[in-house]
Amino acid sequence: MRNWSIVDHPSGAELAVLSEGVTQYGRLLALGGNAKPIACLVRESDEIVAGGCGRTEFDRLFVAYLWVKEHLRSRGLGSEVLRELEKAAHARGCKDVLIETLSDRTANLYSRLGYTSVARIPGYVGSFTKHVFVKSLGEQSGERGA
Repeated sequence: MRNWSIVDHPSGAELAVLSEGVTQYGRLLALGGNAKPIACLVRESDEIVAGGCGRTEFDRLFVAYLWVKEHLRSRGLGSEVLRELEKAAHARGCKDVLIETLSDRTANLYSRLGYTSVARIPGYVGSFTKHVFVKSLGEQSGERGA
């Protein structure tokens, strides 16, 4: 017998079942993708103060999160994290990067870093515009902080 319910506050475990189900179904369809997690973490003492993560799959780096602790923002740290992820993805054989944001300010940053806008959805969530960018990795070189 099926039990239906609308849940206002689903538990983390309930949401994880749905997320895992969608992910596993997608993996069945995406044969040959060989998805691998990737992250770049910046620590001060033992505290993570910046970082980025995502996955590499189908010769592409998919950036899920890029974050810098508030008091360290606007100092180039996020750009450095992104460059490190790009270099690591290139070493894995990735040809390009896909990244999204709901921040117009961050969208401008991605443009300055060589990313090309491939989609823009005004009013995606409330007054926020969703920006989708791609960047070719081509030849990667240079040292961190250079």
